[in-house]
Amino acid sequence: MPTRRDFLQLAFASLHTEYARAQPHFAPKAKSVIFLFMDGGVSHIDSFDPKARVLKESGQTLPIARPKIIRAVSPLLLGSPFEFRQYGQCGAPVSSLFPEIARHVDDLCIIRSMVADHSEHTAANYFMHSGSGLQGRPSIGAWVNYGLGSPSRNLPGYVVLENGMTPPGGMDIFGNGFLPANYQASMFQAGPRAVADIVPADSTPAKQRAKLDLLSELDKGALARYHGAPEVQAAIANYELAYRMQAAVPELTDISGESEVTRKLYGLDDKETEEYGRSCLLARRLVERGVRFIELLSPKRDGIDRWDQHALLKKGHMINAKATDKPIAGLLQDLKARGLLADTLVVWGGEFGRSPTTQGSGDGVGRDHHPYGFTMWLAGAGVKAGLTYGATDEYGFYAVENRMHVHDFHATLLHLLGLDHTRLTYPFSGREMRLTDVHGNVAKGILS
Repeated sequence: MPTRRDFLQLAFASLHTEYARAQPHFAPKAKSVIFLFMDGGVSHIDSFDPKARVLKESGQTLPIARPKIIRAVSPLLLGSPFEFRQYGQCGAPVSSLFPEIARHVDDLCIIRSMVADHSEHTAANYFMHSGSGLQGRPSIGAWVNYGLGSPSRNLPGYVVLENGMTPPGGMDIFGNGFLPANYQASMFQAGPRAVADIVPADSTPAKQRAKLDLLSELDKGALARYHGAPEVQAAIANYELAYRMQAAVPELTDISGESEVTRKLYGLDDKETEEYGRSCLLARRLVERGVRFIELLSPKRDGIDRWDQHALLKKGHMINAKATDKPIAGLLQDLKARGLLADTLVVWGGEFGRSPTTQGSGDGVGRDHHPYGFTMWLAGAGVKAGLTYGATDEYGFYAVENRMHVHDFHATLLHLLGLDHTRLTYPFSGREMRLTDVHGNVAKGILS
C-alpha cells in the first residue's frame, strides 16, 4: 500500500512537471507584474490627456457624432477643472491630480489610445482582466501563472491586495476560470494581518499536521481514482501552499524592518495615504519574494464611489488621487533604487475612461463611462520610458492614433513576460482557448 511519502512524491512530481512545462516562449523583459487597478475609471482628460479645445468650448455641444449605443449622457462638453503642466525631459503633461507621479514621467510609457468593448462596470472589469465581458474566463494573472509558473514556493503566484472594496463582478474578476484552481488569485486584505485565517485554528502544529495527513490520505484515493486529474493536483497544491504560507505571510507583512525613510516614501506617515501606501510597499516585498502577478485595488474612501464620479468629479477625483499618488510614486522610486524596476512591469489604469461630456450640473457635475479612448500607463521592464503613445481626437472622445485595444494590451503584456499570446493556450470546450481569443497584436512601438 502506498505511503504518505509516496503520495506526496507523486503530487510534487506532478507539480514539478507542470512547472517545467511553464516556461517563457522567448527571453522575457519582465519577471513580475504590479497592476495598479484604478477601479471605476479615471478620467483621461483630467489626468494624462489634456484637451484645450474641450476647455475652450466647455458648455457647448460636442460637434462630432457619438456612438449609436451610448449611455444617456449630455452632449455638452465639460472642460477639465484641473491645471496641467509639463514634466520631465520628455515634457509629458500631467494634471494637478498627480504631482508625485508627475515627477516620474521620464520612467512612464503613457498610452493615450486605449479602447475597450464595454461601458458597464461588471462587464468592463471582466473584459480588462480576462479578455471577455462574460463571467468565468481566466484572469490575466491566472494566465501568467499558468504560462510561467511561480518561482515563489511559500507564497501564491498571483496575489490581489484588497483595500476595502471588491470591484463590480466580484472575485471572479481574479478567478482561474477553466484553468486549474491553483492559478487563481489569493486575496490579501489591507492591514498587518493580510490573510484573515492564516493563524492555525489548532492548538498545536502537530494537530494541524495530523489533519493535513488525513486529508492527504483521502486525496490520495481521489488522485488514483481520477487518474491524476489536474483538479485534484491543484487542490493538493493549494493545501500544501496554505500550510507553508502560515510562516511566509507574517514575515511578508512585518514591515518593522523597513526604514523610516522608506515608510515616508510610501506615505505611511499620513492618514490619507497610509492604507494604499502599505499595499504598495507590500507589492514591492512580494516582488522581492518572487510573486509573479500582484494587483492592487483602489482604496475605499468615505462618500466616494471608487473613481466612478458621475457627479462631484472634482471632489471625487481629488480624494482618490490624494490616496494613491504619493504611494505609487514611492513604489516607482523604490523599485528603481533597488534595481527591481528593470524586470518588474508596473501597470496603471482602470476598466475605461470618462466622457469629455458632462453629467449633472453646477458644483455636482461629473462624467460618464467612456471605453472609446482612454489612458493607461506602463513603467519598467521592456517598455520605452518617457514615451507618450497614441492619441485621442481633439475632444478626447475617440482613439485615433495607434489604437490599442484591450486584446492588444494583453498581447503586449504577455510579450513582455516572454509569452506569445497565440501559443499560450488551454484546451476547453472543444478548442484551444487563449487570453486574447482570436484577436490581439503586440504593440511593438512601446517596446524598448
